[in-house]
Amino acid sequence: MAITDVGDSILAKDSTQTEIPILHKLNRWQWWLLVGLNVFFLVAGQTAAVLLGRYYYDQGGSSTFMATLVQTAAFPILLVPLLFLPSSSSSPTPSDALSGKYMCLIYIALGLLLASDNYLYSKGLLYLSASTYSLICATQLAFNAVFAFFINSQKFTPLILNAVVILSYSAALLGVNESSDAPEGVTKSQYAVGFLCTLGASAIYSLLLSLMQLTFEKAIKKETFTVVLEMQIYTSIVASIASVVALFASGQWSSLSGEMHSFHSGKVSYVMTLVWTAVCWQVCSVGVVGLIFLVSSLFSNVISTVALAVGPIASVIAFHDKMNGVKIIVMLQAFWGFASYIYQNYIDESRMTQSRRQMEATDCRVGSC
Repeated sequence: MAITDVGDSILAKDSTQTEIPILHKLNRWQWWLLVGLNVFFLVAGQTAAVLLGRYYYDQGGSSTFMATLVQTAAFPILLVPLLFLPSSSSSPTPSDALSGKYMCLIYIALGLLLASDNYLYSKGLLYLSASTYSLICATQLAFNAVFAFFINSQKFTPLILNAVVILSYSAALLGVNESSDAPEGVTKSQYAVGFLCTLGASAIYSLLLSLMQLTFEKAIKKETFTVVLEMQIYTSIVASIASVVALFASGQWSSLSGEMHSFHSGKVSYVMTLVWTAVCWQVCSVGVVGLIFLVSSLFSNVISTVALAVGPIASVIAFHDKMNGVKIIVMLQAFWGFASYIYQNYIDESRMTQSRRQMEATDCRVGSC
């Protein structure tokens, strides 16, 4: 899975964070239109990318490193919005010293972690149906809460704990479930490998989000549209290079020609499947970045995870995956976990708004309105 998020904190909408003043001129319906458009990009891009990844394996594709590469290879698409953004006009800060080799090392480390994460996702999708894969990936929200608690000092409230327990229980149900819905030819041991790889990838992805949030807070010391976009581009470049190196080092590159010629739906279909998988992941990334800027990174993360729970429905339609009782229960539990997570955010936001209004009222009483 390509990187699609940058953590849990609410993205402040003050003059020091926002880089595109025109957004302040949008009326309410225009803002909601932009939010809806970005939600569509995120959900449609992510769902289509997962389905195309499963299609690649179903039609005879077998290179896990190629499946890893396409998750970040289309990063140049992200350069398009970056070209239209003005350069940051914020004043220099002590963190500027990290803009050189230290920031480069951070991007390399995060990029390599991203490449490893993408590989585990590719390995998991090789042995799992698209519906099971999506439901296991939904546990990333629970992992994210845990890592955010330890790394980003985020509160662990009863509602968040409820979400973690429910999503963890959902993963356990899928883990002990019979592998009757596994792709044809996949053994129970391979199903177990796929389950563990996908679960591990979800945990690593959540760790990646928390580390990125920590980078914004401690190293970059700001979280604007441009720096979020740059983070995705730079880490994608590193991840893509690492995937190419792994593709050649593993020897899988030598089998790509034969894989293309033996692809069940033809050579053109083989190329188009890889191309559109790559494009869909980056369309998803555009949606994620847009939601981070328009709303918050938490909102973006939740929408991304909800899309994973919706994925099984698309898998049933596209691949006729079996939707047994266990999967239905897991999907309902996933939505319950998301609801707990969102409601906690709503409570926190309401408290912050009330506190801000009280401070403003106090200022007015002392004559500083």
